[in-house]
Amino acid sequence: MSAENTRTRYVILGMGNRCQMYIDAISGPHADIAELVALADTNPGRVQYYADLVAEQHGQTVETFDPTALTQFIQDKGIDKVIITTPDFTHADLIIEALRAGADAVVEKPLTVDAESSARIAEAVKETGRDVVVTFNYRYSPRNTALKAAIQEGKIGEVTSIDFTWVLDTVHGADYFRRWHRIKENSGGLLIHKSSHHFDLVNWWLADAPARVYASGGLKFYGAEAAAQRGITAHERGTRDDSDQDPFALDLRSDERLEKLYLRNEQYDGYRRDQDVFSEGITIEDNLAVIADYSRGAVLNYSLNAHSPWEGYRVAVNGTEGRLELEVVERAAVLPAAGGAPVDPSVSEDGQSSTLRSKGERLTLQRHWEQAQEIEIVNGEGSHGGGDKLLLADIFRGPGEDPYRRPAGLVDGVNAIAVGICGNKSLATGLPVTVAEVDLGLGSIEDEPVQAAETQEAAV
Repeated sequence: MSAENTRTRYVILGMGNRCQMYIDAISGPHADIAELVALADTNPGRVQYYADLVAEQHGQTVETFDPTALTQFIQDKGIDKVIITTPDFTHADLIIEALRAGADAVVEKPLTVDAESSARIAEAVKETGRDVVVTFNYRYSPRNTALKAAIQEGKIGEVTSIDFTWVLDTVHGADYFRRWHRIKENSGGLLIHKSSHHFDLVNWWLADAPARVYASGGLKFYGAEAAAQRGITAHERGTRDDSDQDPFALDLRSDERLEKLYLRNEQYDGYRRDQDVFSEGITIEDNLAVIADYSRGAVLNYSLNAHSPWEGYRVAVNGTEGRLELEVVERAAVLPAAGGAPVDPSVSEDGQSSTLRSKGERLTLQRHWEQAQEIEIVNGEGSHGGGDKLLLADIFRGPGEDPYRRPAGLVDGVNAIAVGICGNKSLATGLPVTVAEVDLGLGSIEDEPVQAAETQEAAV
């Protein structure tokens, strides 16, 4: 058999912004072992955009197909793995169909948006014996790995509590209120769509799982009601003649890629990428607070704000022998000189620095009875400090020896959304929610090794 025929065969479902990372990885550094067979999306215009991009940038021809024919395509074409980068509420059905058709699934976080679909995924894994990988790239960021290493090495003893604050600025944070994420049924709200990243980090840092969750929050800045209280007039969308006068407007005509990918393809499904953040219909929260108890006794105090003037996060981990503090400034200010609203806000390089707030990161250790000391963070090349490159290598070449157990499986994916799912239930009831009372499907996969527990045991 030729090397060509031994490559793992992939299809990618979902032609939004995120899929290009996988396209470039398969057709670039991992082309010797991976083959991109086809692309699919419910919007034919976006599928064609990426098919043309693959031909132009990688000199390859890929097939396209209707995602409603996924099972037949997997079986007819001998597909090994399906990469899913579709809207969150579609993940469960696509994962389950892929598994039952005979392929493994690689899914962008979050795994899914509610308990019922989580349980269905777990049952399908048990039924088929196939694999589900959830791509938590934040684990691979060197700063987050450095914090994991310090905890795992026992530098502060046993962890007793974590204070975790994440702020999204009026560029990145606002973007969730322009897109499909603004409808809670689509994304589970920021407690699931965005915060599953953060809760996974806590689960991974602690090598533990959440046991009880209490949440509070609401839509306090974006949306029509909050805007009216401040005298703000909402617009239908950001692509309009006076968009340059509105710092919250995203004009799709200002970026060639966004115009080709979204504006020119509205004719197929009516989807608008540039909805006004102060318009009617937003059902997700922009201010959130969570208290979570962990099974071995640690307590998490977490907050998320989606309209901050700067972007980054602060983590303080308290232990029986000291304290670790990670401070990260990803964008120090959103200023007119920064161009208003970057078109890809999560990875833009327009961070502003000042003497009071400098873009960067610092990890500090202070043990009891000692002076504070800085722990070096060693970054690599590429996005997220080189972390994305490591993640993609694990996905396409298989995880190697990793003392930090960064590759995430189904149990990790379920535990990450568990906090958000229970948090949403707490928001609705005003009461704390015990994770064990919510059927997330963990009982169906209880025989699968729980990597968090293994990691903790290895560290003891």
